[in-house]
Amino acid sequence: MILSNGEMVLRLMLSALAGGIVGMERESNNRPAGLRTHILVTLGATLVMILSMYGFEGMGPGGAGGDPGRMAAQVVSGIGFLGAGTILRTGNSISGLTTAASIWVCGCIGLAIGNGYYFGGILTTIIVFLSLRGSSLTERMLFKRSFKELVIHCKERPGLLGDIDHIMCKNNIVIKDIRVVHDSEVSDQTGEITVRFRLKLPSKFINERFFSEILIIKGVKKALWEGEKEA
Repeated sequence: MILSNGEMVLRLMLSALAGGIVGMERESNNRPAGLRTHILVTLGATLVMILSMYGFEGMGPGGAGGDPGRMAAQVVSGIGFLGAGTILRTGNSISGLTTAASIWVCGCIGLAIGNGYYFGGILTTIIVFLSLRGSSLTERMLFKRSFKELVIHCKERPGLLGDIDHIMCKNNIVIKDIRVVHDSEVSDQTGEITVRFRLKLPSKFINERFFSEILIIKGVKKALWEGEKEA
């Protein structure tokens, strides 16, 4: 069986769309692997599946062709090196696990679409997207008493987040999420940014000491808990 050019275009374009949907969500949250990475992973997996299914027709014993599952298995296992590159450990905090998982599942989506299993690939894309978009809201609703949102207005400079993280570790605070917000007009003129942290505080937490240490960091203009007045 020979795959038509039209069918190949459909599968590759559909896989790029699926990877782009997941990648845009990661990009919007300033994750280490964003739109381009997810599109490339999904496209590559789709192409490998197409190649394994149709690229070796007539080349195996008795013209039976290759084994489609062999190359697909290599994609599933080999994609781990990309995921490992997105996982970061800083003090007591580990970030990037969700992005690593999204890269892996995009590889699986690409294999499904490359195989022609459109329904499964698109349905998985929708479920992944809804899971990623809805997880933050769900966590806030279920664990709103466990986490606090810290907003820091500061001037961007090298090493700033590292200095802030050092204070977090010193106070036994676990960082659950970090978002950097750039106001293009303000940032271009003054270099100021807003960094939003979602934190899990220890049982013994001294609010005054923590803010006194945060506010003396070079570049930090002000810091406050979400919904509270400036500290």
